[in-house]
Amino acid sequence: MKTKLITLEGYNKLRLEHDYLWKEKRPEVTKIVAWAASLGDRSENADYTFNKRLLRQIDRRVRYLRKLLPDLKIVYYAPEQEGKVFFGAIVEIENDAGDIKTFKIVGPEEIYDEHKDYISIDSPMARALLKKEVDDEAVVSTPQGDKTWYINKITYTKD
Repeated sequence: MKTKLITLEGYNKLRLEHDYLWKEKRPEVTKIVAWAASLGDRSENADYTFNKRLLRQIDRRVRYLRKLLPDLKIVYYAPEQEGKVFFGAIVEIENDAGDIKTFKIVGPEEIYDEHKDYISIDSPMARALLKKEVDDEAVVSTPQGDKTWYINKITYTKD
């Protein structure tokens, strides 16, 4: 089961997506469907078929967001988090080979293609890092075996 935690930034992004789909995109597509339906034979009308499918996709996403948003718990920054890895932390880690990675620990609903530097709180890496401090060692279980990472830096965005 996915964790229902989210950052304020992630929550606002989902809220904006819902509002855009419901108030702008859906009315626009509905007009196109109505226009295409008025042309007659719907079975061979590509505009009607395509936009009707698009309308179903929009409705499905809006229903999902309406069900999801009230259940999410926004996690705000707290000064007590400083120095340890918790939800919302931006963590820089390094392995013995000198490979360095930096990422932010967020809720599973915040993982988007444009945020390749975000990892889910539910991921094995995030679970291994939780409550650790700078210079601590984290052992992450992977399909290739256990991997050891060292924490170089922990920061938080204060929103």
